[in-house]
Amino acid sequence: MKAKKKRNMARRRDSRYYHAMLFLPVLFLFIYHFLPIPAGILMAFENFQPGKGFFESKFVGFKNFEKLLIHPDILPALRNTLIIAIEKIICNLVIPIAFALLLNEVKVKWFKRAVQTITYLPYFMSWVILAGILIKFLSPGSSASSPGFLNTLLVNMGIIDEPVYFLGSNQTFQQTIVISDVWKNFGYNTIIYLAALTGIDPTLYEASAVDGAGRWKQTIHITLPGIAPIIALTTVLAIGKVLNAGFDQIFNLYNPAVYASGDIIDTLVYRLGLINKQFSLSAAVGLLKSIVSCTLVLISYKLADKLAGYRVW
Repeated sequence: MKAKKKRNMARRRDSRYYHAMLFLPVLFLFIYHFLPIPAGILMAFENFQPGKGFFESKFVGFKNFEKLLIHPDILPALRNTLIIAIEKIICNLVIPIAFALLLNEVKVKWFKRAVQTITYLPYFMSWVILAGILIKFLSPGSSASSPGFLNTLLVNMGIIDEPVYFLGSNQTFQQTIVISDVWKNFGYNTIIYLAALTGIDPTLYEASAVDGAGRWKQTIHITLPGIAPIIALTTVLAIGKVLNAGFDQIFNLYNPAVYASGDIIDTLVYRLGLINKQFSLSAAVGLLKSIVSCTLVLISYKLADKLAGYRVW
C-alpha cells in the first residue's frame, strides 16, 4: 500500500513539469479565444462606438441581425462558404484514405518514408508562403512576365490554347481553392489513417487470405471497418467547421474579381468590421456563425455515436 502511494506521488511530481509546459498555451487560449467572447456577444446587440466602449454604446437589440438578413453580400458569402467547405470536407476525407490504403501496400520502407515526408511537408507551411508560391505557379503571365509553370505546361501539351487565370476567374477559383487545400493537408491526414491501419490485427488478413479473400475484399471487410472510428472522428471534426471555408487561404489568394465565387463569411466579416468599420454587424455575423457551428458539432457527435459507435462523452 505504501509502495503504491509512493508511486502515485512520484507520478504526480513528474506530471508537474508537463502541466507547467501547458500553462502558457492555456493562458494564450484563454486570453485570445475565451476572454473576448462576452464582449463580442454584447457588441452584436449594440450600435458599437469605439469611443464609447462596450458599456456606453447604444443597445439596439436584434437590429443588427435584421440588417444582416437584408445585406446583399450575406447570401452569396454563405453559398460560397458552404460549397467550398463541403467540397473540402469530402476531398480531405476521401483522398487521404485512398492514399493511405495505397501507401500501406508499399513494402519498401525507405520509399514509403520518403513519400510520407514529401506529402506532409506543405502542411507545416503557412498560407502566406504557399499563396506566394501558388500565385507564381498559376500565373497566366503578362507583357512583363511569362506564364507560370502550370499554364506553360498545359499550353505546351496542347490542353489549352492560351493561359488561364486560375485565381482571377469565377469559373476556376473555387476548384483551385479546394485542390490547393487538399494538396496542403492530405499528407498530414494520411499519417492519421496510416497510424489507424497499424492497429488492425494482422491475423485477420491471414485468416481472410486462407478463406480466399483478395486485397479488395480485405480492404472492404477488414481495413475500412477497422479504421471506421478514426474516419468518424475526422468527419465529426470537419462537420463542425462546415462554416469555416478557410479564411487564411482565401484571404491570401482572392481578389475583388472573384468576390462572386470566393467571398466567404469570414472574409465578409473582415471587410465589414476592419475595412468598413461596421463592428456590430460583423459581430452579429460571427455570433450567428458560432451558434450554427456549435449546433452542427452536437449533431455530428450524435450521428457518429449512432453510425460508427464513436463517442466523445
